[in-house]
Amino acid sequence: MAKLQGFKHRWDSQGGYREFFVLAFPLILSTASWSIQNFVERMFLTWYSPEAIAAATPAGILNFTLMSLFIGTASYVGTFVAQYHGAGAQQRIGPAVWQGIYVSLLGAVLIMACIPLAAPVFTFIGHDEIVRRYEIEYFQILCLAAFPVIASSAMAGFFSGLGRPWPVMWINTLTTGVSLLSGYTMIFGRWGSPELGIRGAAIAMIISGTFSFLCYLALILRRAEAREYDTRSGFRFDRPLFTRILRFGFPSGLQFCLDMAGFTIFVLLIGRLGTAALAATNIAFNINTLAFMPMLGSGVAVSVLVGQYLGMDRPDLAKKSTYTGLKITVVYMGFIAALYVLVPHVFVDAFTHRSQTAEMAAIGDLTVVLLRFVALYSLFDGLSIIIASALKGAGDTRFVMLANVLLSGLMVVPTYIIVMHLKGGIIPCWSIATAYIMGLGSIFFLRFRAGKWMSMRVIEPHVAALPPGCAECPDARIEL
Repeated sequence: MAKLQGFKHRWDSQGGYREFFVLAFPLILSTASWSIQNFVERMFLTWYSPEAIAAATPAGILNFTLMSLFIGTASYVGTFVAQYHGAGAQQRIGPAVWQGIYVSLLGAVLIMACIPLAAPVFTFIGHDEIVRRYEIEYFQILCLAAFPVIASSAMAGFFSGLGRPWPVMWINTLTTGVSLLSGYTMIFGRWGSPELGIRGAAIAMIISGTFSFLCYLALILRRAEAREYDTRSGFRFDRPLFTRILRFGFPSGLQFCLDMAGFTIFVLLIGRLGTAALAATNIAFNINTLAFMPMLGSGVAVSVLVGQYLGMDRPDLAKKSTYTGLKITVVYMGFIAALYVLVPHVFVDAFTHRSQTAEMAAIGDLTVVLLRFVALYSLFDGLSIIIASALKGAGDTRFVMLANVLLSGLMVVPTYIIVMHLKGGIIPCWSIATAYIMGLGSIFFLRFRAGKWMSMRVIEPHVAALPPGCAECPDARIEL
């Protein structure tokens, strides 16, 4: 009875389960929709040809690694929005979002400048000829989608930071539908479209990214948003605010980029072991997104709650919210990990059942083995996501970045030695990647326990927090 009463109290209290679920549920659906989009697109490419799926992840992850530097920086606007909202400084929210859009413009220019580098980079990597040709085409087309994708992440921070996640969920769901419909049509040449294969998948990303950007822009420019948050007149370049966003957001973006870069190099090195090893690794990572991406939604929710409570000068509730999100994440990741071990073919057969070749059967068998590694590191992956999100929600972005720099090197260098010098196989390489994820989660947790983040803020020092009892104070029990 006492345990039941304790659960009810934790459910209804500030920083408790109800508050977390109200915010996290639509964000989880939002990131899950992206996960489904990525999973199904890769499944389409697997049906198209083994070479297409072998090329899609290296080229796609390299492109996303470049974009992640600016996505991580621009999306950090959400932390500014959360802390401004918690402190009652509503008129600073619109200008903060526009500075994130200016980061997106800068990022788009730099990423499109990388288009001519695709051929020499993928030639240097040395994958099989047809895989290399697909990689170049896919990468070059994806670079054209940089601005709408990055800008959408900044504008999504407006809604998530305010504790209004449902617009983010609906836009991402609709964007997923647009992407899958256009991707299927152009990959296989359905309904009058030419058969474009991997190029069709890349063009679908441009179409869906532009759709998402236009939806967000229309919503933030509505009269009600403009009146309360200054989203129209706040479009001017604000150098001090832009600089402040770069100061805190750039380390967050660099951490995101370095994390992606580490796995990009890992995947490219695995490609040296042959098409079968590369395809199995790609499939295993794509299956992992079914667990990983929804937890990013939980991470966003934790980051927002930490930001809002720190803006209200309630670090105790920020800490409580983090542990609430962590407990839920551990349960979810543990369940998914058990499925990876007990029924791996439920996931793998979605990629392999359309092909009856001996090559694809061998790829499927190897993927089953790799899913055991995924199961092993899943709980630490969830720990890393939630705790890193809490640290970044407070402004402790430099530590998160430095931890990634250190441990990414400890993953990449041994993998390089195993593949290039020791001529080792895929199992030692995946063992190193698993140790990297487990170590990263552990280091973040130790930093969180130390408590330095509780005194950090990203907003200007003169923006005072409103007393928790004020009528102007946002209700900590975020409404749907």
